[in-house]
This record gives sequence, C-alpha cells and structure tokens, in this order.
Amino acid sequence: MTNSQAPGQHPCRSSRWRRTKAVRLALALGAGVATTLLVSSEASAQGWMKDRRYQEGAGIKTGNLELHPGVGGEAGYDSNWFVRTHEPGFVNSNVKGSGVFRLTPSLTLSTMGPQRLESDSGPPQFSPIGFRAGASATFRQFIGDQEIRDQGSIPSGNVSVNAFAAMAINQGRPVGANLNVGYNRTIQPNQAVADPNLSFNRSTLNGGGELVFLPGGGTLDVRGGYQLTANLFEESNGAPFTNLQHEFSVRNRWRFRPRTALFHETNLRVLNYVNSERSVNLLNDGTPLRTRFGLTGLVSERFGVLLAAGYGATFFQNPGAVYATQFDSVIGQAEGTFYLSEGAGAGEPGQATLLLSSLSLGYLRDFQTSLLGNYYDLDRLYGRVAYAFGGRAILQFDIYAERNGFPQPYVNGGGGTVVPATIAGTATPTGDFSNYRAGGSFFGEYRLTDSFGLNATIDYVENISDTALTTDSLGGPALGGFHLAYRRLQALGGVRWFL
Repeated sequence: MTNSQAPGQHPCRSSRWRRTKAVRLALALGAGVATTLLVSSEASAQGWMKDRRYQEGAGIKTGNLELHPGVGGEAGYDSNWFVRTHEPGFVNSNVKGSGVFRLTPSLTLSTMGPQRLESDSGPPQFSPIGFRAGASATFRQFIGDQEIRDQGSIPSGNVSVNAFAAMAINQGRPVGANLNVGYNRTIQPNQAVADPNLSFNRSTLNGGGELVFLPGGGTLDVRGGYQLTANLFEESNGAPFTNLQHEFSVRNRWRFRPRTALFHETNLRVLNYVNSERSVNLLNDGTPLRTRFGLTGLVSERFGVLLAAGYGATFFQNPGAVYATQFDSVIGQAEGTFYLSEGAGAGEPGQATLLLSSLSLGYLRDFQTSLLGNYYDLDRLYGRVAYAFGGRAILQFDIYAERNGFPQPYVNGGGGTVVPATIAGTATPTGDFSNYRAGGSFFGEYRLTDSFGLNATIDYVENISDTALTTDSLGGPALGGFHLAYRRLQALGGVRWFL
C-alpha cells in the first residue's frame, strides 16, 4: 500500500478518507475483541435467570397452564462498562467506571410442571404436548460522567431483551419432536468510541427443532435437529458483522445404568457473513464441525463425571489462502462433580442444578469462531461451588482461567488486497498470539418469604495480554494502537419478587 495522493484528489479529502478508514479499523478491532467478551460481559446477568427451577415460585394456575411473573431491581457499580484497556496511551484507553441501576421484569407461561401435577393428582403424568414461553427485559440507568450517561441517549440503547418459546410434542413417547424460537438483544458498547451510535448492539433471532426417537422405553435416545440463528447488528458500524448460521446436529445417548449414559453428539454449522465486503476485518465464511463421544452420570451416590473427547475443525472457505488459517484438532472435556447433599439422582444423567449443593471442577478444550483472526482456540480450567440450604438461601461461586490462541489476523486493504494486522507502532505482523483470561463470579440470594428475596451479584474478569494491534494499517494517521488487555469488576445488590 502507499500513502501517495491519488491524481486530482483534494489533499484534505484524502486525509479525511484515510483517517475515516483508520477510525473504522479501530472500531472493527473493537468488534473483533468483543467476540471474546461475550461470556464475561453476560456473566453478571441476573443469577436467578440462569436456572428456571430457581427463578420461579409456586406460580399462578390458569386452567392447564402455570403463570410465573417476577421483577428484580439492583443497584451497584461497574468499573469498566466500555471494557477498555488499563494500559495508557492507546485508542481504547481511558477506563470509565459507573454506578448502575438495573430493573428486570420477567414473565413465563408453561404447561403444569411435575410439582403441581404431583400435588394435584398423585404421581406426575405429563401431557403429550408440553409448552413453555417467557420474556424478560433489563433496563439500565448509569450514574457517572457524561460519556457513560450518553449510553442512554438512544431510547433503547441500554435495554437488553430475552424472549423464547418452546414446544415438546409427544414427549416421553417413542417418537416425538421439539420446536423452539427465541429472540435476544445484547448491549455491547464500543470500546474505542463512546458514541452509542457506534455500538455493537445486536439482535439474535433463532428457531429450529429436532426429531426425538426413544426406542426401548428410553434406554436409547436418538435426536436429529436443525437450528437457524441470525445475528443482526443494529448500528451501521456493526452491520458488516451481521451473519447467518445454519446448524445441523445429531445426538445419541444410551443409558446403561439408571443414572449413567454413554453419548455422542455431532454438529455442523454453516456460517455466512452477509455483508463481509463492508468489513475492515477480514471475515471468512466456513462450516465449523464438532463431534464428541463421552460418558456422563454418577460413579457413586455422591460423585458424578462428564468425560468427552472428539474432533473439531473450522473448514473456512479458500483453504489455500494465507488468511484462511484453520483450526483442526482434538477437542474434549473432563468434569467431576461432588454432591454435598443427598438427592443427586433426581435429575438427568450428569446434571447438577442450582437446587443441589455441589462442587465441580473441570477442563475444556474447544474453539470459537471470531471476528478477529477467524477463530480462537481455548483451554479452560473451571470450578463451581453451589450451596443451597433450608429452602431459603443459595450461594454460587464460579472461577475460571483460560488461554485464547489467535492465528494471525488480517484486514481488507482495499482494492481486493488483504494485509496482515500489525503490532501497534510497527509494520511487523502480529503472528499467532495468545491472551489469558481469568475471572470469577458470585451469586447469593436469601428468600425472606416464598415470593421475596434479597440478592447480590459480583463478577470479575481480567484479560491478560501484551498484544496491541495497530490502527493505522490502512495508511491513515496513527490513532494509537488497540490494546487487548482489560479488567472489569461488576458488583450489584438487589431485591426480587416472584411467583
């Protein structure tokens, strides 16, 4: 590439064009990094929303349905809403903390659950048609300097939404089906620029279903399904990253003990970026594949395991191109769970819910597609302690540490050219690099009554990295590199009413 002026082009216009391209690259790097933040940015979501059996109370019976309304309010502090780097002198420096209020109303509607069925008519007899639908929204109000308060200047700029509906047809019979649709709105501010009009807010729509075969009374479980997911970025800055995903899956499970099963799962995902030509980041369509075989269940009355191993590959288009680095490796998971209280055999093989006191430790080897470098591979160590007592209180601690390995990222250089992203302040390509991320979370709630509780949520994450990507690869003036290290603490306390 060259910085020379095109014949007949006004020098000021040329400068503005190059600076605009450089700004676009800074924003695009923010989008790429944002794909590795989704787990941590949503980790502090309301703890009671993570397990519906803990979210709901007795409910309201309306005919053959149950209605479960609820509302929660929280107040607290977010140390780094923009998820910026703590390193000085970069385009995404200038960490901003903020006080925050969150209000979360929710409503679910479902066919009657096993507890009500059992209390009304003895042992539960499930209907051949099961239905469940729900919706929740989280409204945020920020308290801080103007840069943070501006996040609410767009009417829906600080509101996240989740809605879903699911139907089970002929459940528990030899042949059945499951159908589902959903909608999720995620709030993701831009790390480099505080303007809410340049955010990465997105709406995710999904829908699909699966056929279920249960020959032999359920000893063998065979499922085949399809899922469509559309990630629609709302602002023009994020529009190039809009993508469609078609996922085809096969899952099998064979129970050879009441609480132990062998399983197999394979899914093939067709990933398509519909506006890839508008992206500064190089986006590559592909068909990621995962297949795993494993064992899940109880080894003893108090100890359960999940062991799985398999193969994963990305199969990006243009495999011979230098920018189409592929993931092609073994994937797997090993997890052990010790149940601190009796009753571990009450659920599905290998499942530990918030209603059971337990201690879990595990390791995960996997990969994720990414807007930065096409993908990253990860090695994660994690642990969880969940403790419920007296039917009134629950405490849950989660901790993890992981390595995220990125291949050399590339950017669109204009005119059909592709160039490697470089280290900030140099012309040296980054090459393959790794970030290390560690964090933990706590959720606790005490129920004063059957429908009213006090709760607290704490979440901390730190991305450890010495990598800073350039923002002037396209010949524009240097804006300062984009550093990948960051820290974020979120701490909130609140009250919740539910039925």
